[in-house]
Amino acid sequence: MKIILSGLLILLALGGVGACVHSAVYTNNVEERHPPIGELVEVNGLPVHVIQAGSEGPPVLMIHGASANAREFTFTLAPRLEQHFRVLMADRPGHGYSGRPEAAETLAVQAAQMAGILEAFAPDEKAVIVGHSYGGAVALRVALDYPELVSGVVLLAPVTHDWGGGGEAWYNQVAGPPVIGPVFSQLVPLVGPSLVKSGIDSVFDPREAPEDYYPDSATGLLFRPPNFRANADDMNALQDELAAQESRYGELQMPVVLFSGAKDTVIDPKLHAGKIKNEVDNFELVKLPDTGHMPHHDHGGEVADVVRRLAEAPDQSS
Repeated sequence: MKIILSGLLILLALGGVGACVHSAVYTNNVEERHPPIGELVEVNGLPVHVIQAGSEGPPVLMIHGASANAREFTFTLAPRLEQHFRVLMADRPGHGYSGRPEAAETLAVQAAQMAGILEAFAPDEKAVIVGHSYGGAVALRVALDYPELVSGVVLLAPVTHDWGGGGEAWYNQVAGPPVIGPVFSQLVPLVGPSLVKSGIDSVFDPREAPEDYYPDSATGLLFRPPNFRANADDMNALQDELAAQESRYGELQMPVVLFSGAKDTVIDPKLHAGKIKNEVDNFELVKLPDTGHMPHHDHGGEVADVVRRLAEAPDQSS
């Protein structure tokens, strides 16, 4: 029996070493394919990766959702705005090539890092903040905590409210805890990339995902173990964070425009859009009957038009 147990322990140890080696090789390869294409700026003592498009005009800050990075907007919204705006696309803490501060799973810390970008790139100016999905919650927190930096908010299929439990992905629950999480995350590069297509299809449903979405968006960066754990920590904390934040939405004075896809299967648009529309005075809801969770891909022109309108509108905060 001792010999059998010893053999099993050796096999487990070898398997663990093999997984670590594979994840290291995967990380090296995926970072060679998708190196940072923006600028690393220090915010609160840590690097934040910011991709810029355009050099003149009002600033527009774009904040990506879960399981993503700043490249999400480089081939969708940025090309529609870069001629007349300074578009700033940021990797959220622990995603892409941004550092991960302590307590980065909180919306307050996420917002602080995003506000630091505006203070670095557009001091003394107000920006339109664009947030997709989880990034919508962060965009709202930037507007709540730093209203002096924000002229308007554009929300793309955002998560805004506590949804009452359930729906958490099992892999995020496993990747989060301090003991099993790091071990599990070393295994993710073995299976994650091969399973991602079905996930991408569900996010775009009922529309077709762009043919080159996976390489263009550099989604493969997600499966690096530290990035995967950061994403899991964000998602595991999100419901409590929203429960604490949602009571503040009445504070918002700047215009807020929300694009909501009626066919969204990732979040419940009736819950999130349906609640916040009654809590913000200067609010506009754009309903998209045949769209899912990616309105900036399916309706990029309309989103860009709204960004232009908010950026060019007179300041209503004074």
